[in-house]
Amino acid sequence: MDATTLFGIIIVVIAIILLVTLFSFIPVMLWISALAAGVRISIFTLVGMRLRRVIPGRIVNPLIKAHKAGLDVAINQLESHYLAGGNVDRVVNALIAAQRANIELTFERCAAIDLAGRDVLEAVQMSVNPKVIETPFIAGVAMDGIEVKAKARITVRANIDRLVGGAGEETIIARVGEGIVSTIGSSENHKKVLENPDLISQTVLKKGLDAGTAFEILSIDIADVDIGKNIGAILQTDQAEADKKIAQAKAEERRAMAVASEQEMVAKVQEMRAKVVESEAEVPLAMAEALRSGNLGVMDYMNYRNIMADTEMRNSIGKATDQNQGEDPNNK
Repeated sequence: MDATTLFGIIIVVIAIILLVTLFSFIPVMLWISALAAGVRISIFTLVGMRLRRVIPGRIVNPLIKAHKAGLDVAINQLESHYLAGGNVDRVVNALIAAQRANIELTFERCAAIDLAGRDVLEAVQMSVNPKVIETPFIAGVAMDGIEVKAKARITVRANIDRLVGGAGEETIIARVGEGIVSTIGSSENHKKVLENPDLISQTVLKKGLDAGTAFEILSIDIADVDIGKNIGAILQTDQAEADKKIAQAKAEERRAMAVASEQEMVAKVQEMRAKVVESEAEVPLAMAEALRSGNLGVMDYMNYRNIMADTEMRNSIGKATDQNQGEDPNNK
């Protein structure tokens, strides 16, 4: 192989590499697809997308879809929405769905809803086909103390004008639950709730619970009603138990005070007895001192002993008489 042939092969290889690199950087097939669909896009616009780190297919394909649907959408709008972090394909699909359903929706509003984090396509579909939200069992207590549990089905339609800044499904469920609890609580007894469960839905629906939300409540239907606990009886039982414990505590307090008072009296009696014993112990000493000092004679001491003996005899006789009177005559 001579040098001329080798040089030609190198030139061909370099040309192929350059063409492959060029076609991978410039989406020529995408440009051809756009032209075939009647969408005029400059090849330099596609190159600019590459330089701005925009995937051309994410812009051109939705643009072709919008053009075929008859939407007036510019490529700059789609590219700016993509650079802002939005979902271009979903926005275009939402615009097409809104146009088919005769819903007035501009690209700016649709892009704002998408950037707000809401599924704009789902919102448009909910405007055409309302969504049913089912709440869990919500418990309320009627005036007679019986707990009533109700489950509701809420039919809502998306309000596109309030999708940006409007509350979501959680707020709707919370408000409906609050309305159900309030309606059950205002009922005189649980039987009225069971007889006319539609009173709950009518009362709740009149409160305008969809204000400030991204939805419009079409209807509220009570799917199921169940009876729970007798809350009134439980509260009365708990109150009676609490009163019982309070009474027991007060009785224990009075008993403790009585025991303390009795112990105090016993202590005083024992103290008095101790003083009497102490005083009696001093009598012999005083008499001995009186004998030594001559203040008490022998005859006086003998008279004192006779009086003490007579007193002890009388006490013994009195005790024996009391015992005989206390005996049962039938035992004799």
